[in-house]
Amino acid sequence: MYHFISGYTARVAGTEEGVKEPQVAFSACYSAAFLVRHPNVYATMLAERLRKHRAQAWLVNTGWTGGAYGVGSRIKLAHTRAIIDAIHSGALTDAQTQRDPIFKLDYCTRCPGVPDSILQPASAWKDAAAYEATAKKLAVLFRENFNKYASPDLPAVQSAGP
Repeated sequence: MYHFISGYTARVAGTEEGVKEPQVAFSACYSAAFLVRHPNVYATMLAERLRKHRAQAWLVNTGWTGGAYGVGSRIKLAHTRAIIDAIHSGALTDAQTQRDPIFKLDYCTRCPGVPDSILQPASAWKDAAAYEATAKKLAVLFRENFNKYASPDLPAVQSAGP
């Protein structure tokens, strides 16, 4: 629910006018401009449906890896497709995971057809200090953004973020 409400994305060159390099962006429920109700309503509906249907939800990084703009690169479409194929086939259902210490997300450490470094963002960056500094900066942006949606009715949701 936290990540759905946050709607973390990026503005990238070629898809946004005037954008020369990737920029952090948040769009509640990945569709803020079209929401009629508070994002918590939609997140609660999503959580209820996931529980009811015993469905899984996956966050898939289709964006940047390996370093900041100018150093890293966009994740290859073939790797994104392999991750989606593994999700659909159930290959990741019981996969080994690790917890990201900053974002508190569990990520799979292996996926057929995908280099381990794509799955483990910190290991994809040659400069570990730069990765940690960038991740901490992004975590602050997540917290600042989520302050708009924090609710005393959903304390577990707010605590799920970085």
